[in-house]
Amino acid sequence: MSLAPEIKAFLEAGAAAGLPQVWEAPVEVIRKNTQARPALAGPVEAVHEMINQYIPGPTADLPIRIYRPTVATNAPAIVYFHGGGWVLNFLDIYDASLARLANQSGATIISVNYQKAPEHPFPIPFDDCYATLLWVIANAGNLGIDKNRIGVAGDSAGANLASGVAIKARDNSVALAFQVLIYPCNDRNFETNSYKENATGYGLSTQAMQWFWHQYLQGASHDENAYAIPMRATSFKGLAPAIIITAQYDPLLDDGEKYAELLQGDGVPVIYKSYEGMIHGFFSNMAITPTAQEAIDFVASEVKKITQ
Repeated sequence: MSLAPEIKAFLEAGAAAGLPQVWEAPVEVIRKNTQARPALAGPVEAVHEMINQYIPGPTADLPIRIYRPTVATNAPAIVYFHGGGWVLNFLDIYDASLARLANQSGATIISVNYQKAPEHPFPIPFDDCYATLLWVIANAGNLGIDKNRIGVAGDSAGANLASGVAIKARDNSVALAFQVLIYPCNDRNFETNSYKENATGYGLSTQAMQWFWHQYLQGASHDENAYAIPMRATSFKGLAPAIIITAQYDPLLDDGEKYAELLQGDGVPVIYKSYEGMIHGFFSNMAITPTAQEAIDFVASEVKKITQ
């Protein structure tokens, strides 16, 4: 399928804006250029309760946002790690998509604004995310959630973090009900077909991903660490069931497909769905494409199946 018409128009508008690529300007400039992104997500639907607070992290207090769709005191929960190449983005960008996901799934969502590279490279963002999961489990009663129905989720770099957290949870006998991986970047191999075929012209570029990985890992010393690069795990046995979403015109398409295959090969239940005509980032952009809402509702329905 060719690019969806609304995605083609979105890409053309982005190109016309002439903003610098991530490697072409200081990090503070690139971050400033993301301030308008909440508008792409569309209006935020009402949820029963939205709460902002800080929790203690390993090296800093961490801002979290809690989306409670229900008055239930034993709801399932999703601990969410947002995307942005471990460098960019903030909680507001995800309000619309996570409010809808909470309402449609019935799960309370806890989204964390983990510390960012390059100032805070691996393992700091990862440690923040794992600590958030442990905090949610420890505070399940106060949060009104069922500690036996907690999963992790994330998009892009956030899906990488969710994958790594799921692996560490297994390694430490921390029970997870599921993992939702939305176009994950789970390998540092830029020679895949999708990295080559979708290298430029589709929003996220291969060169941008190389730059993001460099900011996060800052060398090769972590290249065999499965918490940093989940595809490098020696075994995937015993990991939480996975819901994996990919986009046709995404450099990361093959990462998602390959990770699904690796999980299935080690006996992990996987629901895999690729969206034709879509690009990286579509999931949270409900103001751009109706496929975003379709994908959110699909994930919500699969989470409900697992957690009912």
